[in-house]
Amino acid sequence: MLTTRRRAAVASLFAAFSLSMTGCSSDSGHGSGNDEIAGAETGKVGPSTPSSSEPAEKNAPSFDFPTDLKVAVDRESSGDPVKDAILRDTAYAAQARVEAFARSESRTANMSRYFGANALSFWVGRVEAFKKDGLTVTGGYRYFNFEVTDVSEGTAAVRYCEDQSKAFNKEIKTGKVHRTKPSDKSFVLYTAQAARGAAGDWQVTQQSWKKGDPACVQR
Repeated sequence: MLTTRRRAAVASLFAAFSLSMTGCSSDSGHGSGNDEIAGAETGKVGPSTPSSSEPAEKNAPSFDFPTDLKVAVDRESSGDPVKDAILRDTAYAAQARVEAFARSESRTANMSRYFGANALSFWVGRVEAFKKDGLTVTGGYRYFNFEVTDVSEGTAAVRYCEDQSKAFNKEIKTGKVHRTKPSDKSFVLYTAQAARGAAGDWQVTQQSWKKGDPACVQR
């Protein structure tokens, strides 16, 4: 069960970070600091099929991404149906977030479905800032090492890794891609607090991240 101290720590981490959408080894981007995010599916799809290891499921969301934006989600079954549902919806949340950035729409149906509370408010603000900066995203993202670290009735703690080494910011008007050289900081460890929403989906409510974490760095 998530303790009060743990909830406070997660909230504090979430509030402390400012973010750039992509990073790929550089701290440059549309934000500042050392923390970055992303995730998307290839092209315009119906029921989401993130990877061969994650088949489409009933009531899966549909995403609308540009053809130059791709994602791979490597998520194995934990053997526990509750944990698998949490991890599935956490992966959907990552895709919903990048869809919002790519479409420059902060309150898409998928954002409202897979984010809630402080996390939703935070990402809505970041999408609007990204749009104001005239940027979108391009390239590829990969998610892996999904794990539920704590679960109780209606709440859970999750962690996973992201590979941003092939992800870049792109100027909307000119199409210019801001390419950066991959480094250890291209690999990001995310931790999140999730809660079951009214519709039954698991929503990310708090989130923090750390670039270059040894648990995620791959060479």
